[in-house]
Amino acid sequence: MPNVVRACGAVLAIAMLASVPAQAKSEKQAKRKMPKVPVTAPHATPLPQPLARALAASKVPASHVSVIVAKVDNPLQTRGAVPAPLLAVNPNVPRNPASTMKLVTTIAALDTLGPDYRWRTQAFTDGASDGRTLNGNLYFKGTGDPKLVPEEMEKFVAELHSAGVTNINGDIVLDRSAYSADIGAQGPIDGDSDRPYNVAPDPLLYSFKAMSFSFTGNPNGTVDVGVLPPLANLQVANEMSSTPAGNCGDWLTRIHPTLSTTPDGAYVAHFSGTYPASCEDKGWNIAAPDRDRFFLGGFRALWQASGGQFTGNVRAGVVPPGARLLVTHRGQTLAEVVHDMNKFSNNVMARQLFLTLGLAADGKTPASIARSREVLTRWLEKNDIATPGLVVENGSGLSRVERISASELARLLQHGINSPTGQVLIESMPTVGVDGTMRNRLTNRDVAGNAHIKTGTLDDVGAVAGYVATRSGSTYVVVSLINDPKAGNARPFNDALISWVYENAP
Repeated sequence: MPNVVRACGAVLAIAMLASVPAQAKSEKQAKRKMPKVPVTAPHATPLPQPLARALAASKVPASHVSVIVAKVDNPLQTRGAVPAPLLAVNPNVPRNPASTMKLVTTIAALDTLGPDYRWRTQAFTDGASDGRTLNGNLYFKGTGDPKLVPEEMEKFVAELHSAGVTNINGDIVLDRSAYSADIGAQGPIDGDSDRPYNVAPDPLLYSFKAMSFSFTGNPNGTVDVGVLPPLANLQVANEMSSTPAGNCGDWLTRIHPTLSTTPDGAYVAHFSGTYPASCEDKGWNIAAPDRDRFFLGGFRALWQASGGQFTGNVRAGVVPPGARLLVTHRGQTLAEVVHDMNKFSNNVMARQLFLTLGLAADGKTPASIARSREVLTRWLEKNDIATPGLVVENGSGLSRVERISASELARLLQHGINSPTGQVLIESMPTVGVDGTMRNRLTNRDVAGNAHIKTGTLDDVGAVAGYVATRSGSTYVVVSLINDPKAGNARPFNDALISWVYENAP
């Protein structure tokens, strides 16, 4: 069959790649080593009957649930006193928050870095240019830009051309010294290293180090294959045929997708079998092997498309002393980054952002998890936010060990909404019934469009946290953390909680 490949350009299609799916695949139960959930008696404050019934229907014990609902206070009026919560169920039990941990990282980053913070990616050379040809190596040095996507790389390419480079007669050298060498040593949460949500942080992270393939059946029996981002070193072997018969349920197994590499560093994506017409447009996402080759393939595709020439190779290294700075590319703002990070619950973006907290301003000390934890601790102490139950592994929630209590997360949300960057925080969170990970939830309820809620889902974890603007005109902080093998059954309870606050909170 013909090999049809479409180059796609939309960034939002890949912003979701490094997100945890609805239920992240777990390792074998015996190997998960999940910390035990503290078992406590339910808080004395009873849930309203509609919520109690919803929780009972989930078969999750109340002792495995933490809920807090509190009106947003005005610190100028309350002198910092925390208002009495409207609802409080086991509020002080540290629990795994899953992706609601991204709110901790977001609030701290907005406060310490500012919404206008931009990551820098620089290009150096150890050679000379005659105004068109660079005779020497081109060094890229990154600072962990979470959103160095094709659109940003196109700008970088244009900046290099403006610096007088059209042809590169040398190698591409990737300098990742901005991060400690042990970054990325943490293995995949579920053993699936090819899942995009398991991509490790990288100072030169390009397009989330993930490929997104899309498939469209045609009336003539062929199947079009699209891929994002465009890669110069990708070959697509398309042996699929479109068929009008069959259900779409098992479409992925029917096309036998594989991604392999050749000895010369090329990627080969192979698809065969039949693709049911009933599938319409579907997609397959996979983390790319070999981050150097992925960066090179992305850069070369856009460099060649711009009229540039490059025939060299790629390798890791550091910018040598005396190298000449050619370009400093400033990426998107922190406000733009947290918008995509939280709307789509992108894990590697959150991990990059957490590491940025520990990135020294002088650029001489590499970022590390330990440094970021120290910065976070100092920030919490400076703002008098007590978090004795907080445990941070990577700042994204893609973790079996991260912990925070509902009351601690609620205090952070109170601080966040009352800070100068409060509106940026709110706008970064999914809008109930409208967009992000909440776009398909509560769409037929009056609360739709009136709440900004960050979701969190892992095996044995179901969480929501954010703000609800009530029918009465008030705004409430809402946090629900559920740690239980049946947490997946409690999604209706969390939805009912959000809706109940909108309808009933004074």
